[in-house]
Amino acid sequence: MPGSHTPPAPASQSAPPGAGGTPLRRSVGTGALLLFILGDVLGAGVYVLAGQIAGIVGGAVWVPLVVALLMALLTAGSYAELATRFPRAGASSHYATLAFGPFVGFLVGFCMLSAGIVSVGALALGFAGDYLDAFVSWPVPVVVTVFLALLAALNMRGISESLGVNRVATIIEVGGLALIIVLGLIVVARGGGDLSRLTQLGTPEHGPLTAVLAGTVLAFYSYVGFETSANLAEETRDPARSYPRALFGALVIAGLVYALVGAVASAVVPTDQLAGSSAPLLQVVRAAGIVPPVLFSAIALVAVANGALLTGIMSSRLAYGMARDGLLPRLLARVLPGRRTPWVAILVTTALSLGLALTGTIEVLAGAMVLLLLVVFLGVNASVLVLRRRSGEAEGFRVPIVVPVLAIASCLLLLTQVEAEVWRLGLPFLAVAALLAAVAAWRARRA
Repeated sequence: MPGSHTPPAPASQSAPPGAGGTPLRRSVGTGALLLFILGDVLGAGVYVLAGQIAGIVGGAVWVPLVVALLMALLTAGSYAELATRFPRAGASSHYATLAFGPFVGFLVGFCMLSAGIVSVGALALGFAGDYLDAFVSWPVPVVVTVFLALLAALNMRGISESLGVNRVATIIEVGGLALIIVLGLIVVARGGGDLSRLTQLGTPEHGPLTAVLAGTVLAFYSYVGFETSANLAEETRDPARSYPRALFGALVIAGLVYALVGAVASAVVPTDQLAGSSAPLLQVVRAAGIVPPVLFSAIALVAVANGALLTGIMSSRLAYGMARDGLLPRLLARVLPGRRTPWVAILVTTALSLGLALTGTIEVLAGAMVLLLLVVFLGVNASVLVLRRRSGEAEGFRVPIVVPVLAIASCLLLLTQVEAEVWRLGLPFLAVAALLAAVAAWRARRA
C-alpha cells in the first residue's frame, strides 16, 4: 500500500478487561492517533504514481488528488461512526459481520488481505524503477525478487525490528514530500516552470470528466491506509471524541500535502516527461538543481520499502489470524520457533506478491488494490445504514445519513472507471473470496 500499515499489538488472552469492556489498555490520545493515521496515509503511493496520474489527466495532477480526498473523507465518516460505536479490533470485517453476517464479514476481510498482497507487488515494482537506477541498473525481475526476499526476512525476524525500521522510515518519507514542495516553490519563484499546466485537464485519450474519474481511481491509492486505524479505536482513551478528530485531521493534512506535491510536480516538469517517468518526483529535484538527485532517490527508495514492509506485515498477520480462526488453511498459522513470527504466512503472501509483480504493471496493480478496497468500503458504508436502524446500540459519533449514501455512490462511481485489465486481475481474488466466504458462513451456521 502506499501508506504504512502498522498493525496494533494483539491483546493478551489473560488481560483483565479495561474501560468499556476491552482487555486492551486505553492509552492512545488524539495527537498520537493523528500521527499514526498520518503516517499510515502519507506513504509511498505518490512517490510512484504521480507520473501515471499525469498521463491520464494531463497537467492538472492536483485535481484527482483533491477529488480522491473528498471521496476518502466520505468513507472516513462511516469509519468514524462505526469505530466510535463499536471500538473493536477487526474493524471493517467486524462491522460487516455485525450488519450482514459471516459471509459478508469474511468477504470484506479477505478483500483486505488481497489488497495488501497486491499493494506489496505494486510497491516492489516501484522500488525497481527509476529511483533505483540512480544507484544500479539491474533487471526488474532480479530487483523485485531480492527486494521481496529481504523484506520477508526482516518481517520474519520480528515485529519489534520491523516497527523500529518503520519509525525512522516514516520520518524520512514525510521529509521527502516536504522537500519536493519546497524545491518546487523555489523553481517557480525564480521564474522556472509553467503554472498554466495546472489548469490543463484532459488528454487525447480522455476528456476532462473521464480524465478526472480515471485519475481519481489511481489517486485514491495514495489515501488508503486510513481504514486500518479503526483497529486502534479499542485502545483509544475517548474514541467518540478523539477518533473522528484524528481521522479527519490526518486526511486533510495528507490531502494538502498531496495536492501541493502534485501541483509543484506538474508546474516544474513538462507533462509528457512526468508521465513517462517511474520516478516522477525525482524530475522536480533535477529541475531545482539544489539537492543531489541521488539523495532524493535514496529517500524515495526508503519510502517505497517502508510501505511494502508494513503492508507485508499487515497481510501476513491477517492471513495468520484467519488461519488461526479456521478461515484459511491451518498451515498458515505456523509460527517460527524462537522468533514467534508467522513464517508460513509470510512466505505465502510474499510469494503471491512476487508473482503479481513479475506479471503485472504498477498501474494495473494499484488499480486492483483500489478495486478490492472499494468492495471493503462498500461493505463498511452499507453497514452504517443497517446498524443505524437497530435499537439499543451504543451511541457515539454520528454523521448525517447522506454521508454513507454519498460514500456508496462514490465507490460505485469509481468502480465504473476501473479498466478491464484491472478487473481481470481483481475478479479471481473476488471469486476466491466469495467461495471461502460461503464456506465460512456454512461453518458458522453449523456451529
